[in-house]
Amino acid sequence: MTLYPKLILDALTNVRYPGNGKNLVEAEMIDDNIRIEGNKVSLSIIFEKPTDPFIKSVIKSAEAAILTYVGKDVDIVGNISVNSKQVPRPEIGKLLPQVKNVVGISSGKGGVGKSTVSSNLAVALANLGYKVGLLDADIFGPSMPKMFQVEDARPVMVEVNGRELIAPIEKYGVKLLSIGFFVDPDQATLWRGGMASNALKQLIGDANWGDLDYLLIDLPPGTSDIHLTIVQTLALTGVVVVSTPQDVALADARKGINMFTNDKVAVPILGLVENMSWFTPAELPENKYYIFGKDGAKKLAEEMGVKLLGQVPIVQSIREGGDKGEPVALNEDSVTGAAFKAIAEEVVQQVQERNDKQDPTKIVEITTK
Repeated sequence: MTLYPKLILDALTNVRYPGNGKNLVEAEMIDDNIRIEGNKVSLSIIFEKPTDPFIKSVIKSAEAAILTYVGKDVDIVGNISVNSKQVPRPEIGKLLPQVKNVVGISSGKGGVGKSTVSSNLAVALANLGYKVGLLDADIFGPSMPKMFQVEDARPVMVEVNGRELIAPIEKYGVKLLSIGFFVDPDQATLWRGGMASNALKQLIGDANWGDLDYLLIDLPPGTSDIHLTIVQTLALTGVVVVSTPQDVALADARKGINMFTNDKVAVPILGLVENMSWFTPAELPENKYYIFGKDGAKKLAEEMGVKLLGQVPIVQSIREGGDKGEPVALNEDSVTGAAFKAIAEEVVQQVQERNDKQDPTKIVEITTK
């Protein structure tokens, strides 16, 4: 039997694509380049997205149709490839070329105010005139939607250079993405490590971050698969570690620093932020009460040879701002707003110094504004 393309196309008119009910030829899903060598037939089926859920079933149906309507001797099984109209995600290592600096915000344990520092640092950097993005990578406990009062926001898809990308929510000059936008906030996220890592990769690589000076990543507390996914997916400029002065928190902060500085990870530590450093009651503004100990993170920074980026006191307005979705860094004239502005300026300085060390001949584009 002599094989020719029309025989193959006629057979494929018997296969319908479940997404629209049309046959593969009518839906223009068959690549024009059908290759025939003796009884071997090779062809490509075109799908809208590389993640189309019907790919496997359509390929099997196409193979069966050719064997049924053309002949059982046709060598087709395994010779059908898949093309996609959507441009695939860039390879690992080539993600986010428009982002100049990626900074992780980490803590050794939960409850030390890491997310509070992340949200206020992002706002403070935006206030300084930088283009800022904030990725909530705490997959199992996302808090950024509440801290920015965008809990009801639902990101939309936009087409950029042939790819459908997630458009981040923008507020206070910060581009924001969180798994919290896509899950029920009242239900626990019961995912295995691989599922969480894949979701995170999608928020990174399938989002329209655009041009950014800084992309901050609010990491989960402790050390986990998420941390490994981040360092394997992105080239981190550095990490900011958050801790309270308490010995228990400092012990975990030390472990976190050791993880990032490990030879296999090798991510620079930009510095430490000491949160909840002291409490000053409004009626006694000159008094400082060191509830969790005094200068613990400052001493740890000196011990481990890293920069102390700043100390943030326990202030009721910080908690209220986080709950209301109005970060205190919005008000630069307040004591707490000034504290986060100073931390942001220190982060910028540390990033500049590290960029200069990596390429001393390069004129660093990001400067204090």
